[in-house]
Amino acid sequence: MNAVRAHERGGPETLRLETAPRPEPGPGEVLVAVRSASITPGELDWDATWTDAVDGTGTPRLPIVPAKEFSGIVAVAGPGVADLDIGDEVYGLVPFTSDGAAAEYVRVPAAVVATKPAGLDHDHTAALPLAGLTAWQGLVEQGGLHEGTRVLVHGGAGGVGSLAVQIAAALGAEVAATAAARDADFVRSLGAARVLDYAAEPFEEQLDGLDLVFDTVGGATQERSWKVLRPGGVLVSVAAPPPAEGPGSTRGAFFVVEPDRAGLEQLSRLVAQGRLRPPIAEVFPLADTAAAYTALTRPHRRGKVVVHVS
Repeated sequence: MNAVRAHERGGPETLRLETAPRPEPGPGEVLVAVRSASITPGELDWDATWTDAVDGTGTPRLPIVPAKEFSGIVAVAGPGVADLDIGDEVYGLVPFTSDGAAAEYVRVPAAVVATKPAGLDHDHTAALPLAGLTAWQGLVEQGGLHEGTRVLVHGGAGGVGSLAVQIAAALGAEVAATAAARDADFVRSLGAARVLDYAAEPFEEQLDGLDLVFDTVGGATQERSWKVLRPGGVLVSVAAPPPAEGPGSTRGAFFVVEPDRAGLEQLSRLVAQGRLRPPIAEVFPLADTAAAYTALTRPHRRGKVVVHVS
């Protein structure tokens, strides 16, 4: 198969399109013919991308195939797979210590693969798993979001933030978001009732009494976020671990997204309802995957960067 691989640890400059062995699915796995893949900022810095562990203690895994999100068609079902058939259109998040989807085929556990949302093309579907699951798990599972929750999403125009705004609004929350002034109308269109220019409006002077802050930024933004929470409120971050206990009986939580079929099915339900659509910043062909990773460093991206494979 054609695959983008790196034979040494590094950045986009290490990525090369080459011929590689096609993987074969083992028990409980499927082989997916990839139509589109999506990539994530910092992915080439993760220990899990290059080793068999997420904490830096693992054995090196070279050469590697990047890109952890995919949309495609089941090509082979391994032994014991009874709920997916050849020809099924599927999508999902590849386990972080496995080779990714910047290739014509990817091998993935069937248990974390979901049916592709109807009416969504492969490019947009590939942009959904990691960012969408991060938003779902952060808002709902970590933050307890429900109808009426007052939530602030930091980075509302980004890959994760843009989906978090949509998901929170779809679930009936009262949504505020921070974004650049140039992105304000875009973030409002996603469902934010209020958008604050992070460069001109100190959000902690504009908001208070919130139930939940969803932080995709970290740093000083995270530190200032405690001020807008009500007693008992929650600060959930995917940028950096906040203190477990904050002022006024608030609490902090940090997590790393996990592949999850049930979560993907929830996202598909929102897509079917017309309440969720992943925005795409740019689409690159497989041969230009290195350029796609370079594009992740551009400021003010609206949504995900996608690699169109086939």
